[in-house]
Amino acid sequence: MQALRGTGVALVTPFKADLSVDLEAFGRLIDFNIDNGVDYLVVNGTTGESVTTSPKERTQLLAFAKERIAGRKPLVYGLGSNDTQYVLEQLKKIDFTGVAAILSVCPYYNKPSQEGVFLHYTAIADASPVPVILYNVPGRTGINMTAATTLRLAQHPNIIGTKDASANMEQYMAILEERPAGFLVISGDDMHTVPLISVGGDGIISVLANAFPERFSRMTRLALEGNFREAGALQRSFGKINPLMYEEANPVGVKLALQEAGVCAPFVRLPLAPASDGLVQRVKAAAVPLLA
Repeated sequence: MQALRGTGVALVTPFKADLSVDLEAFGRLIDFNIDNGVDYLVVNGTTGESVTTSPKERTQLLAFAKERIAGRKPLVYGLGSNDTQYVLEQLKKIDFTGVAAILSVCPYYNKPSQEGVFLHYTAIADASPVPVILYNVPGRTGINMTAATTLRLAQHPNIIGTKDASANMEQYMAILEERPAGFLVISGDDMHTVPLISVGGDGIISVLANAFPERFSRMTRLALEGNFREAGALQRSFGKINPLMYEEANPVGVKLALQEAGVCAPFVRLPLAPASDGLVQRVKAAAVPLLA
């Protein structure tokens, strides 16, 4: 799907001081990203704190996003679990009108075999009314979905791509070398966006783009156009701030950057803790030049 090439942004879920969902800020975030050039939006991903939002809140966020986006950009919905049956039940309940695809995280904690991963995704793809994007994120799940498993799943007609956050260029290249026509290979690591595109990748689903959508989208477009000199310079400009996004867990860092951008407050839900004073100051120092 060419509409899902380029810069996708894994939207945070803004909260108020009482930790209720802040829909007004969520609307600002959506408009801020669309107005600054991102190609598509991801709602209810891990950056959106999906593990600590309730089913009612997730339904509310999806409905609100559909209305606010109003067809201006494609919408991808995060729907994954380490319980295959749970995902299958959710697929029956959710209104997927206006949803371009689901992004489904590799099963976590259970540590299934590669065959288990294959069967999990096959069951989801067979049942899903919209296309499926795989999401390999070993740092969160405890397992790596191998290139061989990814390529095996890529043969399924309802699986259209993978978001790979393994940070393993050899794995990326193995998938790219043998992927079927049209199968998207998307970076799940902001700092691998330009390197992955340079060997044939299709873009990024980004954390940083929440707060820096214009700069990040411009970087991705330049890379897809083959202008790696300028794209590389922009990639390097994120070098100081990127590690701060994860120092005290995602999305603590990027919500601080969004506060600097005037989009939303930095509140997160437990077990994520509020940012330390030191991180607040360092994110501010790194963000200000990028927002200028």
